[in-house]
Amino acid sequence: MKTLYFDCGMGAAGDMLTAALLELMPDQDACVARLNSLGIPGVEYIKEKSVKCGITGTHMTVKVNGMEEDSKMHDHEHSHDHEHEHHHDDHEHGHEHTHDHEHEHEHTHDHEHEHAHEHHHSHTSMDGIRHIIYDHMNLPDKVREDVMSVYSLIADAESRVHGVPVTDIHFHEVGTMDAVADVTAVCYLMNEIAPDEVVVSPVHVGSGQVKCAHGILPVPAPATALILQGVPIYGGGIKGELCTPTGAALLKHFATRFGDMPTMTLNATGYGMGKKDFQTANCVRAMLGESTDQTETVVELSCNVDDMTAEEISFAVERLFAGGAFEVYTVPIGMKKSRPGTLIRVMCSPQKVEDMVRLIYKHTSTIGVRQTLTRRFILNRRIEEIETELGTVHVKKSSGYGVSREKLEFEDLAAIARERDLSLREVRKMIEESR
Repeated sequence: MKTLYFDCGMGAAGDMLTAALLELMPDQDACVARLNSLGIPGVEYIKEKSVKCGITGTHMTVKVNGMEEDSKMHDHEHSHDHEHEHHHDDHEHGHEHTHDHEHEHEHTHDHEHEHAHEHHHSHTSMDGIRHIIYDHMNLPDKVREDVMSVYSLIADAESRVHGVPVTDIHFHEVGTMDAVADVTAVCYLMNEIAPDEVVVSPVHVGSGQVKCAHGILPVPAPATALILQGVPIYGGGIKGELCTPTGAALLKHFATRFGDMPTMTLNATGYGMGKKDFQTANCVRAMLGESTDQTETVVELSCNVDDMTAEEISFAVERLFAGGAFEVYTVPIGMKKSRPGTLIRVMCSPQKVEDMVRLIYKHTSTIGVRQTLTRRFILNRRIEEIETELGTVHVKKSSGYGVSREKLEFEDLAAIARERDLSLREVRKMIEESR
């Protein structure tokens, strides 16, 4: 199984993740050329060699209309992309960028940096971001969906921090074209690499405080902290914000799980460098390899109910699956006073526990939920498409622990059976005979 591991011992930001992933590509220059052909308005990606603590890696610079977006630099030289305006103390220069795109509405935001840095942004709302992604850029559908999902995570966090609806969120720095470029590049490169599993280390978020237009905020900043709920994080001796909201959202979106580096045969390593120097190498490290037999930590949540109808239980199970549960099942049980009842058990990742508990309370009548931490042995899994005389069918393949299996996707078989008025057995036999 193709496994990608992110070492976030110095936090994460969009430009650093881009550079780390780029180093995993067999032809980096050709990949940069492809990024520059995506059609991001006014954007140019530039790959630069960078050395930190004796380690050679890559730093990615994004220029917008020929000028570098220095507003993304702060204490840690990461992209600083909160919804609110930020003051930066360590810049002495001033310049102005204007991003003009055809759109029905235009928003202008003055960023009151101490170096008189001003931006005019045409696209700042979620609708504006969607307009850029879908109307301006030449992207695969999967990449478009990933970009919008990452921005949805950020918008939801900003909405909760500031107490306003998501529709009222206007991305000040997060909506600038350099930030769009960072998010798009990471989503594009992840689609190119197409790992079967993404494991992320505990994330170093930094320590101390960060200054913004709203005042002095603790690190991690409120939006970052919300995005990283359910994720293992830690602080340290480095003062400043090491993990930005964009970096946090990218990790949260793509991570299969968070934890230690899995056992794998290493094929490639990439170092995505920040600009500033510390005693520790200022980089995100991406490691790509092949893992074999696999285990993972899962959480089992259980509750007993004796006053729900079969229809209500069925709906609850449906909503739990939709919320991201690995498995949901029920068991008939005997309860107090000899009442027949139902045990509802939910299996999920540790990161999903809070969401699952909320859904259990929302959709069941229980007044208590039990939690058990356990491990499961799982086969490596992937899905492939095959072309048959009846149309395209997905095949689920799994291997590990000395076995290999495959299974035709039921929904594909069912759709063909309905369309052609055949039985599932007939469809399965026709496909297997034609392979």
